Amino acid sequence: MKLTLRVWRQQNPETPGAMATYEVDNISADMSFLEMLDTLNEELTLAGDEPVAFDHDCREGICGACSLVINGDAHGPERTTTCQLHMRSFADGDTIDIEPWRASAFPVIKDLVVDRSSFDRIIQSGGYISAATGTAPDAHATPVPKPDADFAFEHAECIGCGACVAACPNGSAMLFTSAKVNHLNVLPQGAPERETRVLDMVAQMDEEGFGGCTLTGECATACPKGIPLPSIAAMNKEWLLATRKVRR
Repeated sequence: MKLTLRVWRQQNPETPGAMATYEVDNISADMSFLEMLDTLNEELTLAGDEPVAFDHDCREGICGACSLVINGDAHGPERTTTCQLHMRSFADGDTIDIEPWRASAFPVIKDLVVDRSSFDRIIQSGGYISAATGTAPDAHATPVPKPDADFAFEHAECIGCGACVAACPNGSAMLFTSAKVNHLNVLPQGAPERETRVLDMVAQMDEEGFGGCTLTGECATACPKGIPLPSIAAMNKEWLLATRKVRR
């Protein structure tokens, strides 16, 4: 395939960025999107130009490092991570726009790389347990009802990629935060911090400058791991119950 790439280039957070146009040829339909970018960078390097900076790590759809807005969609046209998106999703001769996550809470570091440390601070504020679970057999000795286990596992699938924020017209982090709150709050090991967890994590989310949630649902549509939209309602319920206890 021969493709025209319009890529966001920005030298550093202080300088303005702009779209740069590149032509790439001999792209296999079996390549992943990141492999296509590797091919572009090889050509740029051979030509003496600076390669495009972009995030990646495991390239297996697990770590959440890859983060690109492709033709206006977080992670591109398929419901998957950028690293698991393959070039067969595009046609020969296509023009592809490639941009970083669009959110003020994710400032651009360089080119397509953004600073997502705001997510880390949200987790640090309450995404942990203090209960001593011992070894795996000790932890398994605590019975957990099947519906609760399923609920916890469903929310624990969040990989923190930030697609929910990038897709949200408000730049909200409610789906991410709700996944981190809900998967611990429903388990007995998470009970000691149940109230403080939701209050602290929501407060930190607001402090980071994420937008407010208006339940447009774009976050759940873009999530590559399928975190459901009702997760936000479940967190809101936890927050209201915790707020009432604090006021007492």
